Amino acid sequence: MDQAPGSPQEPQDAQGLPGCYRHPDRPTGVRCTRCERPICPDCMVSASVGFQCPECVRSGSGTGHAPSANQPRTVAGGTVAADPRLVTKILIGLCLAAFVVQMAGAAGDRFTDRFEMLGLAWVPSLGGPEGVAEGQWYRLLTAMFLHGSYIHIAFNMLSLWWVGGPLEAALGRARYLALYFVSGLAGSALSYLLAAANQPSLGASGAIFGLFGATALLMRRLNYDMRPVIALLVINLVITFGWSNIAWQAHIGGLVGGLVVGYAMIHAPRERRALVQYGTCALVLVAVVVTVVVRTAQLT
Repeated sequence: MDQAPGSPQEPQDAQGLPGCYRHPDRPTGVRCTRCERPICPDCMVSASVGFQCPECVRSGSGTGHAPSANQPRTVAGGTVAADPRLVTKILIGLCLAAFVVQMAGAAGDRFTDRFEMLGLAWVPSLGGPEGVAEGQWYRLLTAMFLHGSYIHIAFNMLSLWWVGGPLEAALGRARYLALYFVSGLAGSALSYLLAAANQPSLGASGAIFGLFGATALLMRRLNYDMRPVIALLVINLVITFGWSNIAWQAHIGGLVGGLVVGYAMIHAPRERRALVQYGTCALVLVAVVVTVVVRTAQLT
């Protein structure tokens, strides 16, 4: 078991839970989100995400700066924003705006044909061969903002709001955006690799599955009840493999990408947190690029 700073040993109760660092006779499953020492209800001070111990609140966790109450940080080290759901709102707005354009008759159909995920195929409305294999790498990204029906966009946007908002507050805007886009690109890359070259796909599901994975890791890290998010993830996986016309490759790719990046975001050591977090994002993006290059070589 990890030992907290300044505490050579954590007392354990009969069930294996650590004792509060100030009240060793009180077992607890909650830890300070800054120093990670176990804290009982009497020692918990509410923070932007989770709880902090009294020492971290008073001293700014030993940094020598103003108290942490004046410099709040998220559990992943990000800056706490006045509107913790702003990025989620912007992402939803972009998806809704793109969907409005998609519904604009023939022009909307050409817009969808131009920006959906496609490996390689002849597209009559565009008058030639189209796809990532033709050098249109932007499709890996733009497909994340397109949707195929009212039910499709409604389900995805509700999921994004329900999962994305709390996760944005927990990670901070920059880390949340990195997680979202890396997960989405990982989903697009796996879809490009495994799906038929002429099979188009679109939707934010790959990125949202990445958020599901990261949320499960965060709830485990904070000792919260994981059953709701696990149940929702299982339901989505059942739908993914139980219904036709669903790009399961994007869902699985996004989930794997989200788990890898999410683990780095949540468990990175504090002394080199940014390096580990963004370095992991870079490694996943390298894997995406390699996947796209290999698949392109196969198709061309």
